[in-house]
Amino acid sequence: MDNILQYIFAVDFAYSVLRVTTPILYAALASVVAERAGASNIALEGIMLFSALFGAIGSGLSHSLLWGFLAALAGGLVIAVLLAYFGLYLKTDIILAGIALNTLATGGTVFLMYALIGDKGSTSSLVSLSFPRLDIPLIRDIPVLGRIISGQNTLTYLAFIMVFVVWVLLFKTRLGLRIRAVGENADAAESVGIHVLRTKFAALIISGLLASAGGAFLSMGYMSGFTRNMVSGRGFIALAAAAMGQLSPAPTMLASLVFGFFDAMSNIMAAMRIPDEFVKIVPYFATVFGLVVFSALRAWRMKGQKAAALGNSFTHKI
Repeated sequence: MDNILQYIFAVDFAYSVLRVTTPILYAALASVVAERAGASNIALEGIMLFSALFGAIGSGLSHSLLWGFLAALAGGLVIAVLLAYFGLYLKTDIILAGIALNTLATGGTVFLMYALIGDKGSTSSLVSLSFPRLDIPLIRDIPVLGRIISGQNTLTYLAFIMVFVVWVLLFKTRLGLRIRAVGENADAAESVGIHVLRTKFAALIISGLLASAGGAFLSMGYMSGFTRNMVSGRGFIALAAAAMGQLSPAPTMLASLVFGFFDAMSNIMAAMRIPDEFVKIVPYFATVFGLVVFSALRAWRMKGQKAAALGNSFTHKI
């Protein structure tokens, strides 16, 4: 126990929390945008898998970081467009469509990897490029805090910047107003001239780009290359983070950090030779536990609001 606490209160652990939170945060923000439009993006896992694969192969074949990142965005965007097409235009159940695309991505990425480079396990035969780490002037000289914040991957900083960008998009732009209007009441939005399908399609595309950036980080930042199933459920953890953040960017970021903390904890447990079977369940146990606590608090809050409403109604009648 003392060894675990020693690791937790170390600077390196705090540094790793930000690092492992990055893909979860991207995917959670993606979920926020989609859910705000009333179009659940359950295909986050598949989007991240495809973007991670295309990022690794794109950078390895082109020897260009920019082209690799663009390939990652394009790969994830394909899944997002398919989800939008099936769910919005073919009128299929968008949840089932997302699950189907996740299943497709699990086997599809392995098939594409074998077809392109002849390997079924990883892209280790390619020399994939990675985004650099940035040392921030002034901040890097701050004791303790500088070692935590400075020196992170470029895409990590971009992830936290995107929290503000998504907030501006949703609450300070015309498109954001339309996304929120469609998500709250599609019929009312359509009655004032908002094109519901186009708005939901735009939200899913933005959601796909955000999730793709998270997948790109996995193969071009967290690791240098793609391995099969490397997303490892982070897309589903991100859905929980967005729900706990009540679809608001800043609270979603905090929820993502909580899940990132437990993900980093599992890495520490693995280093301490704790049985692998126990280590692997830590992030998912934290997800289930967090959702149970969140649901209980929300039910308690709603019960209090209903009681207050009944009390006010009774007072009004008197």
